[in-house]
Amino acid sequence: MTMQDPLADMLTRVRNAQAAKHPDVSMPASGTKTEIARVLKEEGYITDFSHGVDDAGKPSLNIALKYHDGKPVIEKIDRLSRPGLRIYKNKQQIPTIQSGLGVVILSTNKGVMTDRAARAAGVGGELLCSVF
Repeated sequence: MTMQDPLADMLTRVRNAQAAKHPDVSMPASGTKTEIARVLKEEGYITDFSHGVDDAGKPSLNIALKYHDGKPVIEKIDRLSRPGLRIYKNKQQIPTIQSGLGVVILSTNKGVMTDRAARAAGVGGELLCSVF
């Protein structure tokens, strides 16, 4: 059976791995997932990410999770836009998370970026997920 929403699967794997206090999590790789991992690393939510190959010989994305005093750095990670209901916003309509403490990750015509970077670049796009 094919996966309907690979991005939601990625976020759920990260959420579950942090709840179980795993040091890292592995998932099937894709370009969008790699770009989201890059943004999470730049924002300090994860330690690192790398590419590998799983047992079946398919590309995988490995994310090293980050903890502070035994608690996960990512308190909440949610999917905003989904395949059945895409959410697009222009630069004035991009929401803030927890008064700017969290980030919204967007897919724009200039690549995957945070809400702050999108406002600075003057672009809007599809709201992929929010992280706090």
